[in-house]
Amino acid sequence: MRCVCAMNLDNLLSQTCPWLLGNGEENDIVISCRIRLARNLVGFPFPTRATEQDRRLVRDTVQQAAAELFAENDYHFVNIQTLSPLDREYLLERQLISRELVQTERTHAALIDRQECFCVMVNEEDHLRIHATASGLVPQKVWEQIDKIDDQLGSKLDYVFHEKYGFLTSCVTNAGTGMRISMMLHLPALIVINEMDKVLRSLQKANLTVRGLYGEGSQVLGDLYQISNRVTLGKSEAEMIVKMTDLIPQIVAYERQARDFLLKDRREIILDRCSRALGVLQTARTIGSVETIHHLSSLRLGIHTGLLEGVDIATVNSLLLHTQPAHLQKIQGADTSQADQDIVRASYIRRVIGG
Repeated sequence: MRCVCAMNLDNLLSQTCPWLLGNGEENDIVISCRIRLARNLVGFPFPTRATEQDRRLVRDTVQQAAAELFAENDYHFVNIQTLSPLDREYLLERQLISRELVQTERTHAALIDRQECFCVMVNEEDHLRIHATASGLVPQKVWEQIDKIDDQLGSKLDYVFHEKYGFLTSCVTNAGTGMRISMMLHLPALIVINEMDKVLRSLQKANLTVRGLYGEGSQVLGDLYQISNRVTLGKSEAEMIVKMTDLIPQIVAYERQARDFLLKDRREIILDRCSRALGVLQTARTIGSVETIHHLSSLRLGIHTGLLEGVDIATVNSLLLHTQPAHLQKIQGADTSQADQDIVRASYIRRVIGG
């Protein structure tokens, strides 16, 4: 069975994840747009009730479909249980797999486009979790891409579909379209002016879910929030896209107003915050990953408000990923202890940003 090797995974370091390219609409605030489709195969128990034999058959069925649909050089098919803990964390940091696939030893796999524009997790909560990601506020673009992949896979795989309830899923909240749209937003100004709680309450009233950097169960870091739809049953894909297209720009507008207010009334305070963050990153001899994300958040704010010069946003975006523990160890080519990671991270940041 074909399986990606460590060398292939390491080669991903040479390319920027599509969601970090910073080239989509409203990309100073909307980091990324992600759409995920949940699908299950006829004739197999849902993964939550499946045996290991069932899981292996599902994996092999999906792998065979991929081999028939895509050129061999266009994708990786990864058997997750054969990967080291480091490689699993590495794929999680790139937002290609979920925490569940990192932590379990059951039969899981991932079909990964070599450009990282889409990925299919196999035997997660559902047989297939198809997701595509792009930079900025571009839900229609991402939908067109993932809809094409879904149709291709659906031409080879028999999906479980009910005339009344749509696509059936392990969790009833995903039934219907099986679709989740999520936007990762950078909202530091709303936090500074203490308006974020009000925004979160309005999102809950609109049936939207707010999560952290790595999705479900993760904490909010660096003022980064993932906002996604909560309800799929009874809603069409077009309706969900329209809802997000209407609501997210409102949050973007609130963040812009907050930034304008800070630049007008608290300019020196914000300049100090951004300058201190740059100073710490340029001089620190040891620094943790969480502290790093918070300082990089301040740099993003400083760059996009015109308060900081000499550091470009592409560098900051790359550091958001490359300073995470698994990426840092991949870059260094060696496993390191937590304390040593903090020293290596500080050294790496100093080299990239300069003093």
